[in-house]
Amino acid sequence: MPGDRPRVVIIGGGFGGLYAARALKRAPVDVTVIDRTNHHLFQPLLYQVATATLAPTDITAPIRWLLRKQRNTTVVLAEVQGIDVDTRAVTCDDGTTFPYDFLIVATGSRHSYFGNAEWEKSAPGLKSIDDAIVIRHRFLLALERAEKATDPDERRRLLTFVIVGGGPTGAELAGMLPQITRHGLPDEFRTADTRQARVILLEGGPRVLPTFKESLSAKAHAELEELGVEVRTNAIVTQIERGAVWLGEECIESETIFWAAGNESSTLGSFLGAPLDRAGRVKVQPDLSVPGHPEVFVVGDLAEMYTDGARVPGVATAAIQSGAHAARNITRVIERRLPAPFRYRNKGDLATIGRHRAIAQLPGLDMWGTPAWVFWLFLHIMYLAGFRNRVSVLVQWAIAYFTYQRGARLITGRNR
Repeated sequence: MPGDRPRVVIIGGGFGGLYAARALKRAPVDVTVIDRTNHHLFQPLLYQVATATLAPTDITAPIRWLLRKQRNTTVVLAEVQGIDVDTRAVTCDDGTTFPYDFLIVATGSRHSYFGNAEWEKSAPGLKSIDDAIVIRHRFLLALERAEKATDPDERRRLLTFVIVGGGPTGAELAGMLPQITRHGLPDEFRTADTRQARVILLEGGPRVLPTFKESLSAKAHAELEELGVEVRTNAIVTQIERGAVWLGEECIESETIFWAAGNESSTLGSFLGAPLDRAGRVKVQPDLSVPGHPEVFVVGDLAEMYTDGARVPGVATAAIQSGAHAARNITRVIERRLPAPFRYRNKGDLATIGRHRAIAQLPGLDMWGTPAWVFWLFLHIMYLAGFRNRVSVLVQWAIAYFTYQRGARLITGRNR
């Protein structure tokens, strides 16, 4: 290897990239972390920014601050435009090139519209802070416009909120909206009765939260309906336009539509010369390296990973574990040891539906209701990056719990 120390480039500052960098803290390498944003995002709580419960700063932390004590690590704000696996170089949007001896790609995924990219203008997805701010803007602005509306039909459309996709993000969004409109806002509006807001959750499959056991999925379905959410399964969306969602011949009129139905992987996977699955995930080797390039590792949502024949889910814990494992394999190679195969340790799945409502599928234990909700609160606080964020989120949750107030109800910028 050229130079005194191997050069490790990590693309992405999410869970996979951050935990990979941390695992190399004491390794005899020089690490460069490249991300197109300057912050690490705690994505599981993104929907709470979208619903004005938390501020963007509550669930983000500067990557530089998180890695400030790692003297072997440099953080670069740039967007990667290309990867040349033959010359072992990464090229960024400003023309800067970073050579590497080892590469970890952890760029995650983006929401997918299944070939209907034009739907995004009418139905924004939720993957970044910018997405959450757009959704918050549209949600709050719809309420303000309903207050001014004089036509009952227009007010009805403005107070109808449609969420497409019944996975964790869709269920969490759908469960939060009725609590805000029915308990947190009625005293603040004079013309629009926010208690009449209609929340519709559309799921194309036979049940919501399909990755959970059928019994837990059924409990979640019942909890959502108890909150007042109209849950519609086997509902295939065929068209989305501004002001309407189409299910075949049926039209649901709504001025506020949110997308939570699918993901597609980062396009950077296509530069690695490796086979991809239908979602664009890189089919990695058991040790998470790219076939033909043992110095390149792919982790998190961008990787198609397996443990005991079962595909590893695209969740935060999988990104954390795979990022740290790729880093350890780099250390093993430097020490002239064979890289180890990756084994995902499933710590369980969680989804919160609302106040005192959640489901938890843990190894050997299923929970629902208040116990699952309390466990969900504890786990998310524990995984938040930084003491300040933990305290801030605890305070905001306490205020919201006792008063139903939302501390981040800002409508900023132009109408989106």
